[in-house]
Amino acid sequence: MDGNSSSRNSSLSGAFKFNEKRIPASSPSGALYHFGTSGISVAVATGLTHPLDVLKVRLQMQLVGQRGPLIGMGPLFVQVMKNEGPKSLYLGLTPALTRSLLYGGLRLGLYEPSKYACDRAFGSNNILFKIASGAFSGAISTAVTNPVEVLKVRLQMNSDLRQRGPIAEMRRIVSKEGIGALWKGVGPASVRAAALTASQLATYDESKQILVNWTPLEEGFYLHLTSSTIAGLVSTLITAPIDMVKTRLMLQRESVVGSYKNGFHCAYQVLRTEGPRGLYKGGFAIFARLGPQTTITFILCEKLRKLAGLNAI
Repeated sequence: MDGNSSSRNSSLSGAFKFNEKRIPASSPSGALYHFGTSGISVAVATGLTHPLDVLKVRLQMQLVGQRGPLIGMGPLFVQVMKNEGPKSLYLGLTPALTRSLLYGGLRLGLYEPSKYACDRAFGSNNILFKIASGAFSGAISTAVTNPVEVLKVRLQMNSDLRQRGPIAEMRRIVSKEGIGALWKGVGPASVRAAALTASQLATYDESKQILVNWTPLEEGFYLHLTSSTIAGLVSTLITAPIDMVKTRLMLQRESVVGSYKNGFHCAYQVLRTEGPRGLYKGGFAIFARLGPQTTITFILCEKLRKLAGLNAI
C-alpha cells in the first residue's frame, strides 16, 4: 500500500512539475504559443462584443460635419433592430474575426518578446519600457492588418453589402478606389493601436503588480478581472478620440461630407464643426465594448497561457 501510494505521489509530482515548466518568450515555440493564445483570446472576445462594435461605428458617423442632438446607444440599437433586423448587428463579423486572430495575435503576442528585448538591452522593465513595448506591438500589428479593418467598417456601415460578401467588397474597393484605399486611416489606426496596446497592456501589467503588492489578491481570476477592468477604462479614455478619427477616415468615401486630408485635419474639422464632444462620439459604446472585451481577452489569455506553459502576463 505504502509503496503504491509513494509511486502515485511520485508520478503526480512529476506531472505537476511538467505543467509548471514555462516556455521562454524568445524560443520559436514560445513565440508560436504567444501568438496562438493571444489571437484566440482576442477573437473570442471580439465575437462576443461585435454587436457593440457595429453600434459604435454607427454612432461615430452621426451628423458628420454638423452640430446637433446625438442619438444614444439604446435608441440606435432599437432603430437598427427595427429597420435592418438582428443580423445587422453582426455585419462585418468575418473580417472582424480574421483580423482578431492576426491583429490580436501580433498585438498581444509581440508584447512579451518586446518587453523581454527591452529587459535584455537596457536591463530594466519599468513602466516606460512596458508602454514602449505595447506601442511597438500595437503599431506593427495594425499596419499589417489595416486592409481587414477597412473592410470590416465598410461592411458594418452598409447593410446592403451583406449579400455581396467581404471578398467581393474588397475587390470593389481595389477596382474603384485603388489598392491604397485598403490602407486608408492607417496613420490614426496605428496611433490608436499603439495607444490602445500601450495603455491596455502596460496598465494591466502594472495594475497586477500593484494589486499583488498592496492587496491580498494573488495570481488568479479575481486579480485578472480587477486588472483588466482598470485597463479597459484607461484605454477607452485614451483611445476614444483616435478611434473616432480612424473610423471617419476609413469611411470617407461612404460619407456625404467632404474629404479629410489626414488624421490631424480630421480631428481639427471635427472640433471646428462638431465641437469637443464630437471627438467622443460613440465613447460610451467604445467603453461598453472595450471594457468587456478587455476583461474577456485578458482572463481567457491568462488561462490559455497557463495551459500552454507560458508565464502570466
